[in-house]
Amino acid sequence: MYQALVGIGLPVALILIMIGVGLSLTFNDFTRVFMQPRAFLVGITCQMLLLPIVAVLIIDLAGLSGELAIGFFILALCPGGTTSNLYSLLARADVGLSISLTTIAGFITTFTIPLLGNWAIYHYAGENSQFELPVLITWVKLMAITIIPTLIGMGIRMQWHGFAERAEPYVSKLSAAILALMIVSIGLQLGEKVLTYLLQAGFAALALNVVTMILGYLVGKWLVDNEQQARTICLEVGLQNGTLALLVTVTILDSATMSIGPSVYSLLMFVTASLFTMAVLRKDKTAQCKAVTS
Repeated sequence: MYQALVGIGLPVALILIMIGVGLSLTFNDFTRVFMQPRAFLVGITCQMLLLPIVAVLIIDLAGLSGELAIGFFILALCPGGTTSNLYSLLARADVGLSISLTTIAGFITTFTIPLLGNWAIYHYAGENSQFELPVLITWVKLMAITIIPTLIGMGIRMQWHGFAERAEPYVSKLSAAILALMIVSIGLQLGEKVLTYLLQAGFAALALNVVTMILGYLVGKWLVDNEQQARTICLEVGLQNGTLALLVTVTILDSATMSIGPSVYSLLMFVTASLFTMAVLRKDKTAQCKAVTS
């Protein structure tokens, strides 16, 4: 079961996720970047620079090393996924900005993941490590599994708009089910070690999620001064594409141990994102009540 999910299920899940992203995209989502450059630049800078820096600090504070640290850092290199787009909608954030950030970051990270991933392998496992991310091969695989399916999804939306809208929720549900099976199979593969690894990686995963969400929101409020866009930056920086991280750690690097951080993170982020959404919606309701009574 594990080998089948690793070799077939995980790539299929990610391809479906990225087709789902494409089904929700139009070319206006890209032109919007030029219409709102400040919010986009703040968001993409936080994601590309702030997130990896915070990850390195948390890895050191949590005392992670070797494969656990590598997997955790690779997670921080991944872009936001469909989860951040969904929660941006639920939290009444700027959904257009969210989709733009997710998509553009997805293009950029096909280059940064193999380059910085190799740095992490050397830094946390040493120069004699058996692990290596071949830059060209990794780039080709990431392009084939992320960028090309996104473009296919966009093409489907352009040609068959009604079908794209009907298919999008089913694609997301199917990919989520495959991801859940993948996480369970990783736990079974690790056996008795899984509890130890969970205890080690759990704090770090929660810290990365919560700290980056807080920093994303605060930086957004400070530099953009727009509540909806600050919420979007919070969710884009704080919710990473755990499925992509699993693809790199399990399929390309063939390490179940590296996958622990992304697996734990993928579960925890739904809790924190839901709490954030409830908090901001309550804030909106309070503000509306004050406006009515004043």
